[in-house]
Amino acid sequence: MGYSKFSMYNFFFLIMVFSMVLGQKNDHQIMLNDRDSLLSFMSGIVSDPHHVLESWNSSNIHLCNWTGIRCDNKIKRVIELDLSHHSLRGTISPSLSGLSFLQILDLSGNFFEGKIPAELGYLLKLNQLSLSSNLLEGKIPNELGFLHELKYLDLGSNTLSGEIPQPLFCNCSTSLQYMDLSNNSLSGEIAIDNQCEIKELRFLLLWSNNLVGEVPKALSNSSKLEWLDLESNSLSGELPFDIVNKMPKLQFLYLSYNNFVSQSDNTDLTPFFASLVNSSNLQELELAGNNLGGELPPIVGNISKNLAQIHLDDNLIYGPIPTQISNLGNITLLNLSSNHLNGTIPLELCQMGKLERLYLSDNSISGVIPSDFGNVSHLGLLDLSKNMLSGLIPDTFANLPQLRRLLLHDNQLSGMIPPNLGECVNLEILDISNNRISGTIPSEVAGLSSLKLYLNLSSNHLHGPIPLELSKMDMVLAIDLSSNNLSANVPSQLGSCIALEYLNLSRNALEGPIPSSIGRLPYLKEIDVSFNVLSGEIPETFQASSTLQKVNFSYNHFSGNVTNTGAFTSLTISSFLGNFQLCGSVQGMKSCHKKRGRGHFIITILLSLLITPIFCVVGYSLVLRSKFRAGFNSKVIEDTEQGGGRKEQKYPRISHMQLIEATRGFSSSNVIGEGRYGRVYKGVLKNNMSIAVKVIDTTGGGEISGSFKRECQILKRTRHRNLIRIITTCSKPDFKALVFPLMPNGSLENHLYPSHGLGHQLDLAQLVSICSDVAEGVAYLHHYSPVKVVHCDLKPSNILLDFNMTALVTDFGISRLVKAVEQNTNPVDESVSYNSTDGLLCGSIGYIAPEYGMGRMASTKGDVFSFGVLLLEIVTGKRPTDILFQQGSSLHEWVKSQYPHKLEPMIEETLRRCATCTTVPSDHSNIWHDIVLELTELGLMCTQYNPSTRPTMLDVALEFGRLKQFLSSPSNIVAEDVTTKC
Repeated sequence: MGYSKFSMYNFFFLIMVFSMVLGQKNDHQIMLNDRDSLLSFMSGIVSDPHHVLESWNSSNIHLCNWTGIRCDNKIKRVIELDLSHHSLRGTISPSLSGLSFLQILDLSGNFFEGKIPAELGYLLKLNQLSLSSNLLEGKIPNELGFLHELKYLDLGSNTLSGEIPQPLFCNCSTSLQYMDLSNNSLSGEIAIDNQCEIKELRFLLLWSNNLVGEVPKALSNSSKLEWLDLESNSLSGELPFDIVNKMPKLQFLYLSYNNFVSQSDNTDLTPFFASLVNSSNLQELELAGNNLGGELPPIVGNISKNLAQIHLDDNLIYGPIPTQISNLGNITLLNLSSNHLNGTIPLELCQMGKLERLYLSDNSISGVIPSDFGNVSHLGLLDLSKNMLSGLIPDTFANLPQLRRLLLHDNQLSGMIPPNLGECVNLEILDISNNRISGTIPSEVAGLSSLKLYLNLSSNHLHGPIPLELSKMDMVLAIDLSSNNLSANVPSQLGSCIALEYLNLSRNALEGPIPSSIGRLPYLKEIDVSFNVLSGEIPETFQASSTLQKVNFSYNHFSGNVTNTGAFTSLTISSFLGNFQLCGSVQGMKSCHKKRGRGHFIITILLSLLITPIFCVVGYSLVLRSKFRAGFNSKVIEDTEQGGGRKEQKYPRISHMQLIEATRGFSSSNVIGEGRYGRVYKGVLKNNMSIAVKVIDTTGGGEISGSFKRECQILKRTRHRNLIRIITTCSKPDFKALVFPLMPNGSLENHLYPSHGLGHQLDLAQLVSICSDVAEGVAYLHHYSPVKVVHCDLKPSNILLDFNMTALVTDFGISRLVKAVEQNTNPVDESVSYNSTDGLLCGSIGYIAPEYGMGRMASTKGDVFSFGVLLLEIVTGKRPTDILFQQGSSLHEWVKSQYPHKLEPMIEETLRRCATCTTVPSDHSNIWHDIVLELTELGLMCTQYNPSTRPTMLDVALEFGRLKQFLSSPSNIVAEDVTTKC
């Protein structure tokens, strides 16, 4: 017995020794296996623009020191592979399954194509898997359900299709905390079996897919869920009250844009709102765009006191607004628009002290507008339009310091416009059209210089003259005074509304001539003065306009000759009907038959004989003078270059007189741009250098002076290939100007909206390149320049294009200089600023971040929002103000309402628009389609309402770097012999 025991111990000892020896050999072999797996994965990568895998090619570097690799020093195995956001392109190799100890795999934000390898399901120790923001397609492998230790799964923003594998929920149920499958093309039902216990799940994001069916009952097991986003699918059934009831930690619930109904045959919302009472941390609730019926129950006032936003718009909710809703004291946004609500506006709504935006439009609400709204001090937007409201417009609106948008149109309001509305010094939109308002237009309201979007007083009973004070609205984009009883002359002072794009004075009793100053408005696109009693000739300034697109002079008493030239080239008689004394060459208009006598011919000959010698003598002296000055300037420039000892170009000092000569006396024909701070003129110096001269309007006082100093300071201290370079400045007490090189290809706006021979349509590759340039330039301003800069006014007209179509950001007149921060901290401190332009609007209408409308300080996130609007503008081909006037919503809101299932017509229109510039083979059209879709998605990300959820410009620049790199290889998209037409 003892012998056998001794023998057994010896046997086990030998086994242990043998195992240790074998283990040492295996450790080395295993490391070789990890290396082989990684090299096999690298072989599937066809593009590495940033050379991040350069270390992988070196035999002298241990694989644990390769870029993106982290090893466990104890077990000598690879446990992390992170190559996110490196613009890699290729396929994901199944060989990654050989990394058997891998815990983290992050390949997000690249250009990986093909399918997700099923072999990834063999990485049994994996707890984080992120493949989001790639070009992956096909189905999600069932094998991913083998990953029992998986905590974090992100496959969002690809083109994955098919159903969600049930094992993904059930087999991973004991560990899974975060799942994001959003923004794909997944279909079928959300397959969670009742036996699945996903108790650790905290985040479930499935928005923007094609999912159908009801919300699975098994989700009620997820009592730790904090974020549930099922928005923009085709889910149906009753609102999941019995599921939500078991989610006490819920903070964000998004169920908008599905096909949900309420309980009891879509008549009872009480069970659902009662189920939310337990969710005491709820912050945002979105149920918009469903088919929800029933009355809004009083119990809505008992849900979370932390609730900040409620979106119930675009449903079938009826009945009165419950007074109990005022118990939600932290609400900043309440949207009940586009329902069937009736009754009156509860006075209790005026007790919600933190309310910033209130939407009650498009309902059947009656009664008067409570004057107590004047006590809601944070109110910035009030939309009561398209209801049955009556009575007077409360004069207490003048008490709202933050009020920016007041929309009362399409009601039955009466009485006069309160003059003290003119005290709303931040008001940007005032729309009281389609009511029964009478009296005259108060001069105080007409003088609202803060109006920056539009003034609409149309379809009322207003009378009297158009107030001269209207000329103070020098930043308003649209004025509509149509369908009233206004009389007297059209004031020439309207020509001072220099930002005006739309003017409608039709269907009034206006008389006299139409002022020529209106035709000189630099941005005027549409004018309608039809159905008045205007007379005289139509001023030539309208034909000379470079921006005018639509006119209507019909049914007046105009006379004279009208030619089909300039802005009138494409017009027909339909724009001039009912003016029987008009004649000319416009299509459908009677010809002018005017004979010239022999005497006129003789006078013409005599004048030519007299004037020609005079021009010869004067012209000769001017030529001699010009040659002398040119020679003198050349000598000065030559001396400067030789004395400086630098090889770079030396710009000359340019005097005030030289600028006058270069711009032909600052002639209006040389104007190439105009804004709130002055005009920009093109000019040519005597040495043939083409320049752009930005002349500052010095009549604006300290604000304008500050703009000049600020722009000088920024241009002096920033250097980047995508920022405009200054040549020199010219500053006198009564004259201030900035001189830049003239960009031969004009601004991006010229190319997005070409007219009258200016600019041409750009192809997608050019647009991506331009957007990449802009993102790089702004990222430099935010993160790397010596002074951190918030631009505050990104828009197409402030993006110039040089001779090779490189984009340069310009116009820093209202920029903010943000204090620099120490290294290794956040790049920009967004909480402090100096030399700010306090009191000025941070940007141009349509591009302004919503938080600026609430009085918040300028920040880099505001520039990100403006850039996002720019992207959406490029994709849709619509100015943000066009959407505002036509649809009544922002460009972001309009695109989001189409996303994702209604985007196809918009994408096809974008591709058609660029088809004139790019020849794309049919078998590659899907790639262009995906590029437009990615631009749209990036635009929506940048224009999110919450600034903290927007990406940084560094992130944006990186994304465009990926796209630009992808497009730089002709084999990616089209054959090398394909050329562009433009």
